Amino acid sequence: MGRRTDSVIEAMLHARVLRRWTRAARMAPMAELQTLRSQRQQARDLSARLAELIHVADSRLALPRIGSNAFSRPGGTLWSWRPQLWRGPLRRKGMTAVASRTSLGDEVTLFHDCEISELTLRQVRNTREEDLAPFGLRLDVFRFDGSFLSLVLDMPPEAVHGMSKRHIVRVSAIVEVEKPLEIFARLNIKHGPNTETTVQELPLQRGESIVEFDLAYSDLNERRIEKAWLDLIFEGPEMNQITLRDVTVCRYPRAEI
Repeated sequence: MGRRTDSVIEAMLHARVLRRWTRAARMAPMAELQTLRSQRQQARDLSARLAELIHVADSRLALPRIGSNAFSRPGGTLWSWRPQLWRGPLRRKGMTAVASRTSLGDEVTLFHDCEISELTLRQVRNTREEDLAPFGLRLDVFRFDGSFLSLVLDMPPEAVHGMSKRHIVRVSAIVEVEKPLEIFARLNIKHGPNTETTVQELPLQRGESIVEFDLAYSDLNERRIEKAWLDLIFEGPEMNQITLRDVTVCRYPRAEI
């Protein structure tokens, strides 16, 4: 009963406030300047709070839901991962003139060798019907005087627990670009003093792009595997906008013949 009463009172107060500002807006052309100046300041204060509420509400109520880890996985998947950058909001949404070794959250780092950085990064909210990841990453590249540009994704320790040469590591990404460019996925697995490195080109196509790394063809020392990370390498990125709508990684056993 108490909650219902509170809701009725809130509705009445809202209607009263709405009527007040509707009347003030209609009378603004005839209002005295002193009154209008006071109302303008009140309206600005109210507008700032409303804009903040709308921004948060749009983010929380939009689909896909924040924190979602839903994506397609091959049968028998042993481990899967979507980096935090694509699951939840970052404290720092965007940055310009991005320096090399700039971290985006705890798992993603940007590397380049430009003398003058004309790169911008921004986390964007995915709202398309086909999107499964709540967030995406947009990279704007203007003049580019470097020789390489890459995103390094540090996989969590669980990525290598039980990893063996009988496994396949699959990398999936949804990428949008303003103009064609080459993107390579490089899987790095540290085992003892050595690092096993395998590179494949990510086929850019509409929808999901997938590459698979068959560890049977590697020289892994299974007993000494320590950690793994993934590099996404962008070739010829100058004057381009690259949006990574989603990036996921999973590991599953290869079919035995």
